[in-house]
Amino acid sequence: MIDTKRTTNRHAPPAVSIRTSVLGGSRMTYSMPIGARFLLGFLSYGIGSGLATSLVGSSNFLSTIGASQTLLITSAFLIFLNTGVDVGKGVLFFPILEKHSQRTALAYLATMIVEVVLLAVGALALLLIVPLAKHAGEPGTQTLGSILVQTNFTAYQMGEMVLGVGATLLCVLLFRTQLIPRWLAISGLIGYPILAAGTIAEIFGIHIGLYLTIPGFFFEVVMPFWLIFKGFKPEVY
Repeated sequence: MIDTKRTTNRHAPPAVSIRTSVLGGSRMTYSMPIGARFLLGFLSYGIGSGLATSLVGSSNFLSTIGASQTLLITSAFLIFLNTGVDVGKGVLFFPILEKHSQRTALAYLATMIVEVVLLAVGALALLLIVPLAKHAGEPGTQTLGSILVQTNFTAYQMGEMVLGVGATLLCVLLFRTQLIPRWLAISGLIGYPILAAGTIAEIFGIHIGLYLTIPGFFFEVVMPFWLIFKGFKPEVY
């Protein structure tokens, strides 16, 4: 009879190594999609917002939007794409965070949902500019167009403020549990509160928000690549 409990060198099979390999596969199954969603959300909203700003940034944008309405619709679509990406990120993160703090897991998921709703409101305001541009010469149309642009701006600032709060809570948990290296979690703990402060300043007309996004840029770029190639720390996960 073949002894299935022994290997050819008469030692027990490496059960610990096999178990570690299985857990590692499960770990990367979560780590890689979360990292990819960080990158995809960053790119989709960044490109969409940049396109929209270039189209509606001038004082008489309604008179020129007719020739560029496809680009404006594309920019709104990219912003809407970020909705599914960010919610998916919160959903994937939930079972991992819940093991360490259910309140933080719920809070982060809730802030992701609120954020994407606000950003979607802004995208909808941009889409409404397309039919409005057909009446560009009529009285009051330019004012209404400016209100729609301002709606998108305010919705974005409020959404980023909510994101800053939720992501700060996330980084506190990541720092405490060491799911990722502490130096990376610290960069988020520095960047996201500064981001939230910048959005509040923008809402009150103090235009420093763009500069205050720079500290959080490091976390938003490095974190995805860390999760894709390294994943969460196995001993903590």
